[in-house]
Amino acid sequence: MMNGARMGVGIQGIAIGEVAYQNGVAYANERLAGRALTGAKNPDGPADPIMVFPDVRRLLLSSRSFVEGARALAMYVSMLFSLQVFGKDEKEREEAADMAQLMTPVIKAFFTDRGFQAANDSMQVFGGHGYVRDHGMEQFVRDARINQVYEGANGIQALDLVGRKMTAKGGRATMTFFAKVEEFIKANENDAEMKPFVEPLRAGYKRLGEAAGWLMENAPKNYDNAGAASYDMLNIFGTVALGWMWAQMAKVSLAKIKSGEGNQAFYKRKLTLARYWMEREMPLTSGWLERAKQGADGFMELDAASF
Repeated sequence: MMNGARMGVGIQGIAIGEVAYQNGVAYANERLAGRALTGAKNPDGPADPIMVFPDVRRLLLSSRSFVEGARALAMYVSMLFSLQVFGKDEKEREEAADMAQLMTPVIKAFFTDRGFQAANDSMQVFGGHGYVRDHGMEQFVRDARINQVYEGANGIQALDLVGRKMTAKGGRATMTFFAKVEEFIKANENDAEMKPFVEPLRAGYKRLGEAAGWLMENAPKNYDNAGAASYDMLNIFGTVALGWMWAQMAKVSLAKIKSGEGNQAFYKRKLTLARYWMEREMPLTSGWLERAKQGADGFMELDAASF
């Protein structure tokens, strides 16, 4: 029951990120201010739409790449919830249950953190107009904020990920997830068209493994090391998991474009968003890894009175 509730809250994070993003896009296309850095794009008007500015696009692409990647992962985990009951044999049911348990704190915490960021970034597109009530953007930000608190505060979810879910049954679920990501990388590493997606995924996956190895070595020495590294581990895990989704979507999109099937503009947009996630989001795993490896000493040095 609790896993289902946490999944639901994570999907709320996607939903608020989506609606805030849609409003941000509409405003960015309507609001006229300044001129594009490379020359006027609306020369007959008093100014260009703010959509011409790279930083506005940063805010919107970050939001959209999260929303679509998270939606794919949520659908995958929803399938796991079904397979853990209706799988064809005990092995499939067991693997699905393991993976669903592992992904639950990621979906609850990472999705709601990023959903809040998407709402906040989309409000930023409006400038001061987003802060006041006229457009309703501040309502999205406030609504997104509660998702990080209820059904288990996100810090607790991060601790649950590293302290229980990743280590349960000898780390069986973690090893299953790692094997699936590694299998995809190996199956596509020689495909030149997939290189922009496979190589960043490989780098993020390597950092995820290094972080997990550091925890295995250092958490038993001092349990505070696990607590201090837990949020960074959550961010690495979530970013790599969405990267895995984006790499799979890129593979399908490339095949559809090559065959000429379906909505070509749709698949080209998918490739652009996949590339954004790999180029702009996956590199963040490097910083989180370094943070995680610092251990708990810096957190625990001050006594309570010194705060």
